[in-house]
Amino acid sequence: MGLTMENISLELLLRALQPNFSFDSEVLNITLLSLKVSGTAVLIGALIGVPMGMVLGLRGFSGKQVLMRFIDLTLRSIINTFMGLPPVVVGLVVYLLLVGSGPLGPLGLLYSPTAMIITQLIMVIPIITGVTMSAVGSVEKAIREKALSLGATDRQAAWMVLREARMGMLTAIIVAFGAAVSEVGGIMITGGNIRWFTRTLTTAIVQEVNLGDFNKAITLGVILLSMAFAINLALTIIQLRGPKR
Repeated sequence: MGLTMENISLELLLRALQPNFSFDSEVLNITLLSLKVSGTAVLIGALIGVPMGMVLGLRGFSGKQVLMRFIDLTLRSIINTFMGLPPVVVGLVVYLLLVGSGPLGPLGLLYSPTAMIITQLIMVIPIITGVTMSAVGSVEKAIREKALSLGATDRQAAWMVLREARMGMLTAIIVAFGAAVSEVGGIMITGGNIRWFTRTLTTAIVQEVNLGDFNKAITLGVILLSMAFAINLALTIIQLRGPKR
């Protein structure tokens, strides 16, 4: 009987899954770079996105004036739109900004880890802002009204809302990290996938698949999944234990 495409694919998969985990210095370098790029982007994104999401969730821009309500609606629409921004589009924009003839070309940041961090940062800020805004907004009305009825000031009521929504803010960070660490198109454009310098787990997987080395590609994929799972597990444990006093 002739081999079918399904049998060939299954044979390749089983062969690739055989124990062949050579965690050499290059794989370690790739893994650490992935953590550095995604971790830095999410950290900076949280410092920017969480406060923005708080303000919008608390309806800081809303009011009786039509202009304020218009600004609030516009900002929310922009954030919701950018949450689904294609990574390759972000990578293209950052590339055009950092290329030699671009406005930021003299900085010499193209094809560097910094360029990759900028790319992922643009992606995660809307995600963190949007999820935080949703988390704060979902508890804002009920908690605020209850706090005000008990004699709390507006500032105290706002603080109670933020405390109640803090688990949602952590969810925003978890979602953002997952999006950042799994991103490939944007950072490949701005980082160049340079060996020992800008090659991350996702770009390395693409490289190995193109070279036909499925064993190494799956090994890198397992490392990526394991790393993402470990970090998300830690954040989830913190999230679940957070409300307990």
